[in-house]
Amino acid sequence: MLHVIGTTAAGLAGLASAQRQLVDGAAVIAAPSRLHHELPASVLLLNTDQPQAAIEALALEVAAGRSAVLLASGDPLWFGIGRLLLQHFSPEQLRFHPCPCSMQLAFSRLGRPWQNAQWLSLHGREPDALAACLQQRPEALAVLTDPGRGGAGEVRQILRASGLEAAYGFWICERLNHPQERVMELASSDPLPEDLDPLHLVVLIAKAEPLATERLPLFGISDGAYHQHADHPGLMTKREVRIQLLAELDLPSAGVLWDLGAGTGSVGLEALRLQPQLQLYAVERRSGAVPLIQANAERLAVQPAAVLQGDARSLLAELPDPDRVLLGGGGAARAELLAALLPRLRPGGVVVIPLATLEAVAELRPVLEAHGLQVSLMQLQVSRGMPLAGGTRLAPLNPVVVLRGCRV
Repeated sequence: MLHVIGTTAAGLAGLASAQRQLVDGAAVIAAPSRLHHELPASVLLLNTDQPQAAIEALALEVAAGRSAVLLASGDPLWFGIGRLLLQHFSPEQLRFHPCPCSMQLAFSRLGRPWQNAQWLSLHGREPDALAACLQQRPEALAVLTDPGRGGAGEVRQILRASGLEAAYGFWICERLNHPQERVMELASSDPLPEDLDPLHLVVLIAKAEPLATERLPLFGISDGAYHQHADHPGLMTKREVRIQLLAELDLPSAGVLWDLGAGTGSVGLEALRLQPQLQLYAVERRSGAVPLIQANAERLAVQPAAVLQGDARSLLAELPDPDRVLLGGGGAARAELLAALLPRLRPGGVVVIPLATLEAVAELRPVLEAHGLQVSLMQLQVSRGMPLAGGTRLAPLNPVVVLRGCRV
């Protein structure tokens, strides 16, 4: 039997008496080098810093009938050495003794429930997985860092590149359960500690406090500043695309703007920051759209003329004729919706339609042309810088085709 005992940063001092007895009675002990100074010189010591060699040597010792213990970190079956052990030993040969894992300890120090928290390991992995996870806007995320690839600094770079620095509290948890344990929250302007211990993880906690509106840019506001739909987090017009859509709308100083399929309301609300005299009518069919968009309007200190929930086709009759239309929704009925709104478009009016597929362009362009609009087309491909092996790589966002029609 090989006993696999989890330890915290406290090392042997943190073991329960039953686990300590197993260590004291072992003839062979495999452990990371940071624990070797705590172990008796009379036993055969194997170094799990090179896990493959240590496991192969352990297998020989166990086969010879020697009592053996392996000291692991946290829960050996949670991003630990347990997975490798099960490739060399049968489950019947292994007895696992887990201790609290680093994620459990971190949330206990923060005094926060963690049953709904997500976790992600960056050990030996590219940062794309973290960027993708952040776009889902988890309410809490523990990131197991890899100091050899940047550690907490890399997590911060990815958070910044994703436009979500304002959306999360950034916590560093070092040497958990060690006498020199340290837990700290860093503001985005705070430097990382120069003495940051390699044994750390990062916890990101979603923020709910109000924004300092006076510090927001006029437009091109970071994605993380917006409340999002809880059932579809990350489903919003990204900052770079939002900026281009505002340019394509060629906003007048006054008039009526329809934002159909408004989502979080981000484009229309930023239009109001640029042109406060516009009347914005935001329409979104998703449940909970009205309070969400109104909450975002409050964050941006703007006031739409109306925010409506429902099918845009059935609501058009309630809206005044538009000078500008942003058509971001409609689904399968998009062409029908476009054909219904175009007769209402005022002279000199503009319709801007962001699309994800070429098939949608083929469907909607003829509708614009049939109503006599001048049509233009562009494709946006935006990449964001992400850390990679001490450098920076460009991680592409999904391309967007922008279809624009102008009534002359």
